[in-house]
Amino acid sequence: MAIVVGGKADRVVMRRPSPPYAPDHEIDAERASSTTSGSSVPPFVYRITKYDPADRDEHGSYIGVEESTSDHGPVESAYLQAVAAFAAATGIDHLTIREPHIAGYGHFGLEPAIEGHGLDGLFPPDLSGFHDGAEVSISIGLELIRAMLRDNGAWCRLEVEDAFAVHVGWDQYVYVSSDKPCESALAHTRALGLFPERLQASPHDADTDYVEPGEQRPADEYFWARLRWSIGMRHAAILEEEYVDNASRRHRLTENTLDVVRAGLTPRAKLTVWPDLSPDVEAVLAALPDEGPVEFVWEDGNGAITSTIVDETEYPALNAQVRSARAAAALPLDIDSRHPLFTAVMPDSDGVLRARWRTEQTPSDRDWAFLKTLRRGQIVNGVVTVIASFGVTFVDIGGFIAMINIPELSWRQISHPSDVVTVGQEVSAEILDVDMVRERVALSLKALQEDPMPLFIQQVGQVVTGVVTRLVPFGVFVRIEDREDGFEGLVDTTELSRESVASPEHVIQVGDPLAVKILGVDLTRRRIALSHLQALAHEGP
Repeated sequence: MAIVVGGKADRVVMRRPSPPYAPDHEIDAERASSTTSGSSVPPFVYRITKYDPADRDEHGSYIGVEESTSDHGPVESAYLQAVAAFAAATGIDHLTIREPHIAGYGHFGLEPAIEGHGLDGLFPPDLSGFHDGAEVSISIGLELIRAMLRDNGAWCRLEVEDAFAVHVGWDQYVYVSSDKPCESALAHTRALGLFPERLQASPHDADTDYVEPGEQRPADEYFWARLRWSIGMRHAAILEEEYVDNASRRHRLTENTLDVVRAGLTPRAKLTVWPDLSPDVEAVLAALPDEGPVEFVWEDGNGAITSTIVDETEYPALNAQVRSARAAAALPLDIDSRHPLFTAVMPDSDGVLRARWRTEQTPSDRDWAFLKTLRRGQIVNGVVTVIASFGVTFVDIGGFIAMINIPELSWRQISHPSDVVTVGQEVSAEILDVDMVRERVALSLKALQEDPMPLFIQQVGQVVTGVVTRLVPFGVFVRIEDREDGFEGLVDTTELSRESVASPEHVIQVGDPLAVKILGVDLTRRRIALSHLQALAHEGP
């Protein structure tokens, strides 16, 4: 059992490493140029190697005697001197770390695997300062290149936007890009015994042309409001902070600790929100798979949340290690089988999302991306999927389920949604509200229909005969339209009879016809005032 990268809650999940699996000598210039078609990269790109181009076969594969591992001596020093020469020729004094990566569950390099991440002495044990967007000096950058040449468990791109880049590939291939031709650096590199070759692009350039499905979600104020609401609803409890690709720590969340956790997160970190761990640790252990690795996550007695990769051969040791755990969970390593609640990436302090990496999107993230395309007043088409027993109608509007409350189905009074819609019916509706926090969309059918009530304003003062529909202590309701869903008005008890009426049922019953005069129409409160007394006076003795 091993936790890669020491710390409070570090873990490793099998992911694709940033460098390609194929040795770099099998990646030709044509493939390199295809990775960044249309992207903005420095125009002068050189592949620097210790391999003489003359020692290649007709397929471009190296057939010489040079070892593909680092010599930890003169050749390695030559690589670093060459990179320093290109940096000086370009006129830069710092480098920006992009997409830093810690070695995953497997070891893919040619040098023997080392313990930890190989960055001791460059960064603190928690890797503070080694994150996407962090600036480092040229000297620190050269030490990072040394670690990558030795396959010391860490990888990153080192760049200065639009001006300079250094990428370390498989088999001791180094790619330097500059916005200047750097003739002096080229000459110095050759004098060091290395072989620079001009390419169209580095095979390790960020592939900005490739866009994964869905939209990257920023950890903006909508995200934090959604997270706070989820904590309050007891849906969310754990925030996973992937501070370097393939290494993360987990934080327990409460409404009281959320702001503190947020303030301490690593810039540009990937964030994943999870439900709470199970307090039944024994049940989690008993349900571990019979074979194959899983990620086991547990909270110890001090509240620290830790994870490790284990398989069936390590279960006895795991049982002993988590004997006093408060809670636990077992997560499959396959991304598609893991079920977080929602994800995001930390933007920069100015709110701009500059991190190029992406999270594994959840259904909630896809809903968020869809909700961003909606606005109040927009007309949408959908299909009625469910009419709930509590009266709400649910409508599929392109994969997202929106809702229509009973009052928004019709201008007329209805007793149940089925009076207006049926399951499977196609409808058009207007968006009343888009709630990004609760991820809800409220629709209205009646907003697209003409309100018939204003027609009754023209009838104020007229006498009509209607049917009594309801008796209430303060009067009676009379339907004044000859249709089942016709509008009703209220006859107050004082307008019902010349004599004092203690209770309406003493003078009239439901279903009786009643002549009434329309006194007024209140469109805001949806009320029609009627009078039986004034109708009698209008008709005369």
